[in-house]
Amino acid sequence: MIHWQKEIILPPKSRGYHVVTQDILAKADPLPDIGMLHLFIKHTSAAITINEAADPDVLTDFESVFNHIVPERLPFLKHTIEGPDDMPAHIKAAMIGCQLQIPVTNHQLNLGTWQGIYLCEFRNRASARRIVMTMMG
Repeated sequence: MIHWQKEIILPPKSRGYHVVTQDILAKADPLPDIGMLHLFIKHTSAAITINEAADPDVLTDFESVFNHIVPERLPFLKHTIEGPDDMPAHIKAAMIGCQLQIPVTNHQLNLGTWQGIYLCEFRNRASARRIVMTMMG
């Protein structure tokens, strides 16, 4: 069995949705013939998910929809000390999630044709983001 775990750092990204599949693979140890890659983002104002990676309009539409669902400056929010984007960022991160499991087949991520890994950045001025990668195979 092959097992490894490492923490990687993605550089700061602008607010929005970013396809980071290749960034993650570039920092991964070699993938086994078969297994499962688990990704966990160690932040409460950013998220990771899998979705369409072919058309950049999808990234823009995600940002528009989530900003419509959870806008800034909702008058009933109490956690506002870190700025108007902070609490909405926490809510969006909770909606999308902090972890993924991706099958590995023939030393590659077994993603669908159009799928890619997204870093969902919800802060206006984000910092670098830490992701724990755990390979089980």
